[in-house]
Amino acid sequence: MKKKRTPETQLQYELGTCSKQNDLKKAISLYNSALSQNLRLSHHHFNSILHLCSSPESLSSPNKSFALENGFRVFEHMQSNKIPPTEATITQVARLAAAKNDPDYAFELIKCARDKGVSPRLRTYGPALLKYCENLRIEEAYGVEEHMKGNGVKLEEGELSALLRVSAEVGREEKVYEYLSKLRGVVRGVSEETAGVVEKWFQGAKAAEVGVEAWDVGKVREVRERCGGGWHGMGWLGKGPWEVKRVKIGYNGVCCGCGERLVCVDIDCGETERFAQSIAGLAMEREIKSDFKSFMEWIDSHSGYEAIVDGANIGLYQQNFSEGGFSIAQLEAVVMELYTRNKRWPLVVLHKKRLRAFQENPSSQKLLEEWLSQGILYATPSGSNDDWYWLYAAVKMKCLLVTNDEMRDHIFELLGSSFFLQWKERHQVHYTFGKGVPNLKMPPTYSILIQESENGSWHIPIASENTDELSRSWLCITRPSSFSNSSNSGESMHITSKNCSNGGHHSSGNGVASLTGKRKERDPSPSRLD
Repeated sequence: MKKKRTPETQLQYELGTCSKQNDLKKAISLYNSALSQNLRLSHHHFNSILHLCSSPESLSSPNKSFALENGFRVFEHMQSNKIPPTEATITQVARLAAAKNDPDYAFELIKCARDKGVSPRLRTYGPALLKYCENLRIEEAYGVEEHMKGNGVKLEEGELSALLRVSAEVGREEKVYEYLSKLRGVVRGVSEETAGVVEKWFQGAKAAEVGVEAWDVGKVREVRERCGGGWHGMGWLGKGPWEVKRVKIGYNGVCCGCGERLVCVDIDCGETERFAQSIAGLAMEREIKSDFKSFMEWIDSHSGYEAIVDGANIGLYQQNFSEGGFSIAQLEAVVMELYTRNKRWPLVVLHKKRLRAFQENPSSQKLLEEWLSQGILYATPSGSNDDWYWLYAAVKMKCLLVTNDEMRDHIFELLGSSFFLQWKERHQVHYTFGKGVPNLKMPPTYSILIQESENGSWHIPIASENTDELSRSWLCITRPSSFSNSSNSGESMHITSKNCSNGGHHSSGNGVASLTGKRKERDPSPSRLD
C-alpha cells in the first residue's frame, strides 16, 4: 500500500510537473493556494517556483512581467520566512535581476552569498557579468571577474567572449589582448560568435592604431619558447591595418593565407605526470586495486614503448556483420605497420577474454605466445575495464595511442576537458583500413590553439565537429607592413617541453613520435594464457 502524501509533498510533486511542462501560471496558482492553506514551505518549493520564473521561456514576452513580479514576490516570502537560500536560489534571482536590467542587485546577491554559506558558481555570476557587458559597464564587468577569481571560479568561452566584445567596443586594447590570451587556455577552437567578435576588433580603426613599430624579434622568440610555444604575451606588435582572412592550415602546419608555419606546443611534463596520477587514482577506485597497481609497476619497468594500441578497438573495427568477430588480422596489421615505421614494437593492451580469439587456430596461438614473450601484449585481468589500462600507459609513457575511441564516455569526463583534449590532440592516432591495409592518421604537426607569432600575426582556430583537421577553418590575422620583421615564415618550429623523465619527445621523419635515449630490452609480459 502506497504511503499517503502530505500536502507539502503533494505540492512538491505538482510543482515538479509544472516544471516539466513549463507551466508558470499553474505553479503560481499552486503557490497561492499553498499560502491560503498555511502550508509549511521549504526551500525546495521556493526553488521550484523560482526556477520556472527565471527560465528563458518565462522571461520572454509576453510572460516577462508576470514572471518578474511573482519571482521577486516568492523570493521576498522566502526571506521573510528566514529560509536560507541555496546556490540555485541566488542564481535564479540573479537571472530575474538581470532580466529586469538590474545587474547591481544580481552582483550584490553574489557578494552576500558567502555570508549565507553559499559558494557561487559560474552560472551564478553569469547574469550580472553578461548584463554589465551588454550595458557597456566595463569596470563593473571587470569587478565581477575579479570577484570570480577570488572565489576560484573560472571563466569559460561565453563569458570571455562577452568581456572580449565589450573591451573591443570601448577600445581597451590591453584587455582585448588579455582575453585573447585567456581564451587560448580555455578552448581549442573558438565558436562562430567569438570568431565574429575577433574579426570585428581586428578590422576596426582602434586595432590598427595599437602596437609597437620596432621590437627585438630574438627576444620575442626567446620568450615565446619559454612560454611553451605559440604565444609570447608581450603585447601588440606592429602598426597599421590588419588583414583578416578565413583560411585552412596544411598538414605540414603552413597557413594557406600567409605562408607562416604554426608551431607544435608540447605538453608540460609536470602536468602530464599529474594527469597520469589522476587516471591512476580514478582507476584504482573502480578496478581491483592490486591488479591496477601491478600494471603500474609493470609500466614503470617497461618504459620504452613509443605507441600503445587499443587492441579491442582495432580488432572489432567494422566487424558488425553476420560473420564478423574479433579480427586478429587487423590487429596484427596495425602492430606490423607501427614496427615498420619505427623499428620498435608497440604495446597492445587487450582484455583477457579476447585471448580466446588467438587460441582458435595454431598460427594465432603462436602469434599470441610471441607477443606475450616479447612484451608486445598486456592482457588485462578478468572483470577489468581495459580503457583505464591503455589510457594510463599512453599518458605515463608520453607516447602515441592508437585508437578510434573518442573517449567521450563518462569515465573520461571525470578527467576534465581542457588538458585531456590537448593531450588527445598531441597523442591520439586514428586509423582506417583499405583492403586489409591500415592507414594510420598521425597527430597534426602543429597545435590546435590560438597562436601568436613573433611578427605579431595571429592564427585562431574555429571550432568544428569534423575530426579531419585539414578541413578546419582558421582566422589568419596579419599586418602586411610588419610581416617581414619575422624570420619564422615558412620555417618549421617545434617547441619541446623541458626534459621529461623518459627523455621527452622529438618528431621523427615518419610521423611517429620518437623517444630519445636508448631503450632497454623488455622482460616478457606478466600476462598468462590461463
